[in-house]
Amino acid sequence: MTERLVVVGGDAAGMSAASQARRRRPADDLEIVAFERGRHVSYSACGIPYWIAGDTGGPDALIARTAAEHRDRGIDVRLGTEVTRIDRDAGRVLARDPDGREEWTGYDHLVIATGAVPVRPRIPGIDAPGVFGVQTLDDGEAVLRGLDRAGVRRAVVVGGGYIGVEMAEAMLRHGLDVTLVDRNPQPMTTLDPDMGHLVREALEGLGVTVVSGAAAREVLTDSEGRARAVATDDAEHPADLVVLGLGVRPNTDLAHDAGLPLGTHGGLLTDRSMRVRGTERIWAGGDCVEVLNLVSRALQHIALGTHANKHGRIIGTNVGGGYATFPGVVGTAVSKVCDVEIARTGLKESQARAAGLDFVSAVIESTSRAGYYPQAAPMTVKVLAERGTGRLLGLQIVGREGAAKRVDIGAVALTAGMTVGQMVDLDLGYAPPFSPVWDPVLVAARKAADAVAADTARTAPGAGEVRKPG
Repeated sequence: MTERLVVVGGDAAGMSAASQARRRRPADDLEIVAFERGRHVSYSACGIPYWIAGDTGGPDALIARTAAEHRDRGIDVRLGTEVTRIDRDAGRVLARDPDGREEWTGYDHLVIATGAVPVRPRIPGIDAPGVFGVQTLDDGEAVLRGLDRAGVRRAVVVGGGYIGVEMAEAMLRHGLDVTLVDRNPQPMTTLDPDMGHLVREALEGLGVTVVSGAAAREVLTDSEGRARAVATDDAEHPADLVVLGLGVRPNTDLAHDAGLPLGTHGGLLTDRSMRVRGTERIWAGGDCVEVLNLVSRALQHIALGTHANKHGRIIGTNVGGGYATFPGVVGTAVSKVCDVEIARTGLKESQARAAGLDFVSAVIESTSRAGYYPQAAPMTVKVLAERGTGRLLGLQIVGREGAAKRVDIGAVALTAGMTVGQMVDLDLGYAPPFSPVWDPVLVAARKAADAVAADTARTAPGAGEVRKPG
């Protein structure tokens, strides 16, 4: 008897699940229906800031596979169709098509891949023309139309996270005067404040006015109702265009209404097979779920396409009759603003404390290549290691060309449970065009290992005792 897989959400996790399930089960064994409320499927939301900046084409260049291509592979993709209700008892979903018609569709397996939605503060003027979020391809097109308006000279970016700093660069690339307004003391709160300060210095060096410790209280509008400034408690920051970069939250209203379990961050809770806890036929993946951090052992919400695609592949394998699991993450992320690269993996200091971990830290400055080699670029590396054991807990890097991808050394070391002492002996590739003889990550690991050893010696029983002769 033919079964039916229903997928809610047509981007990375949803369509990866559908595609993987189709590879394992033919159409006469498994019917697949995918509902997507937007106009596109299988696109790279991560590429939108770079499209806006002019680095890539778009929107077609950001689409990995069109709805028509999925249909050719036996997946019934329904665009502009939003699922508004899940009836778990009857095993069906209610969907509304572009004409407003509603219809129930039954399922044997259900995949919830509803993604995340941008955080929009509830302040006056937030929905005024000239205020833009950056989440979908339609959002990207809207920002570009806004930039094409006559007289656009000033942009205010609200929020200093990944999207915020990436959109600050995009606005610079369009020749605008850019102000970044952030409620936090330093941008990039995924880093420790001392490393975030380096990002702030880099932004200011590029000409961005960084206003920190200031929350947006209102978007002021002109006589036509368009955004003209962002107001904080202390000032008004003029803007012809306002971009929101305040991060995202899991899009789980539909799941909540269906009585499915959510975690403390608002994401769906699943087991390692990506099956929603307490269910038999419902799966979830991507930006709408919470994942296990392998370092802290805590659940967290991380919205990244890398995880979403892996989740989808695992779900599709399991629905397709195989077996696969998702072990968790170490929290690796990279970004850039112009020529400044930003990277992190593992825990920052506040996360380590929250996990009850005691640690030492080490910060070093080095270069991307041998110091004598042309175009050697500076970078700062920070390492956190567990006090006593020396286990690597986290790695952060801010630097120029060649800095960001070095974080992958830390990601592998974290996954393997390595100590900083073991990292020092890693046999990394070396040649002057690529690295100093001691790679910056290994220099930081060595300094952290020395700090662990010194701390252990200082706290060892009998350390510092004055013994009497004889």
